[in-house]
Amino acid sequence: MKKLIFTVFVLLIVLGTATESNAQCLENPPGSGNYSLPDGQPCPNTIVTAVPFLRIVPDARSGAMGDVGLAISADPNAMHFNASKLAFAENDVALAATYTPWLRALGLQDVYLAYLAGYKKIDDDQTIGASLRYFSLGTISFTDDNGQPLGTGRPNEFEFSIAYARKLSEQLSVAITPKFIYSNLAAGQSIGDIEITPGVAGAADLSLTYKTPVKLQNGNSNLTVAAAITNLGSKISYTKSINRDYIPTNLGIGAAWDLNFDEFNTFTIAADINKFLVPTPCLGNDCDQDANGIPDYKEQSTFSGLLSSFGDAPGGGSEELRELMYSIGVEYWYDKQFAVRAGYYSENQTKGNRKYFTVGLGLKYNVFGLNFSYLVPTTQQRNPLDNTLRFTLLFDFAAFNPDSE
Repeated sequence: MKKLIFTVFVLLIVLGTATESNAQCLENPPGSGNYSLPDGQPCPNTIVTAVPFLRIVPDARSGAMGDVGLAISADPNAMHFNASKLAFAENDVALAATYTPWLRALGLQDVYLAYLAGYKKIDDDQTIGASLRYFSLGTISFTDDNGQPLGTGRPNEFEFSIAYARKLSEQLSVAITPKFIYSNLAAGQSIGDIEITPGVAGAADLSLTYKTPVKLQNGNSNLTVAAAITNLGSKISYTKSINRDYIPTNLGIGAAWDLNFDEFNTFTIAADINKFLVPTPCLGNDCDQDANGIPDYKEQSTFSGLLSSFGDAPGGGSEELRELMYSIGVEYWYDKQFAVRAGYYSENQTKGNRKYFTVGLGLKYNVFGLNFSYLVPTTQQRNPLDNTLRFTLLFDFAAFNPDSE
């Protein structure tokens, strides 16, 4: 099974020869640009990018809240969602480490995502952060076309990023997060006469956060609104071909409402909407107008693809709306020491069909914090995190400071 998963992964991502999901799609009526399956249902047309590990949510707290994270309160894992939140961080310095098992439902034991993130406040207005994401695909046995062994390998990918966040006012902050991406899936191997090499890319995140108090009749609250463009950068290739693949550039908009009923009880409700800023795959037989063997949508530059991504779906505006991904989550804290979380994530059936509930717990005691999350699928679509427990360990170094209370 592992060999099969890896082979498909390489063929889809490395060589860019993904099997089109529109094999049975029909243009109806002819010339309309509207495509559907024989039963009349919309055609599956999932947006495919390289290095999808960049979009894996590495935080068990957000993972328990339906993957929301753009506007919830700041901790080191803001590096993944929205680094501008770090300017509002309450603590002077903090660190978080997350371990996420991957594909455990298929019996794989050595595929996982590890994430380490931290931040340090320079002063009341400025914060710097850094993170390291490492994705291991386990041990793979390579064979030739005749099934003869060619040795083993341990494909892996990583991303290193740094961030600078600054308040522009008491309510508004911005951040920039440059990053380096390295993806080694099968370096040293070859398919035919095509040699596979590690993929390397550079990118950056741009984010902003607006936070304002909202008066309540009983207690107080804060409303936070945030937006982030993540993984905006160069294309990537695993061969010497000029046919390069997009990385998962994404636009996220989120909001969170923190309700502080009293000194013991706090409740948060949050929601995020995400959309890929890469071209939608073409449907039909006219996807390669210049007949060079590369679909025209893949030949756009990063910025051209970003701009066209808002209106290039073959199904028009209705398909553009289907490309939106929705997350909603809630969190309850008692005495800032014990948390209960739940959430829901939804993606259209033609764009991946990921739909699942999430639940989790959080514990905090002095310098240590521990978050757990568990994913419960709601469709027949398999998820790499099906029935998997993941956890994040947080270190609040401010607890060592006697003046921090």
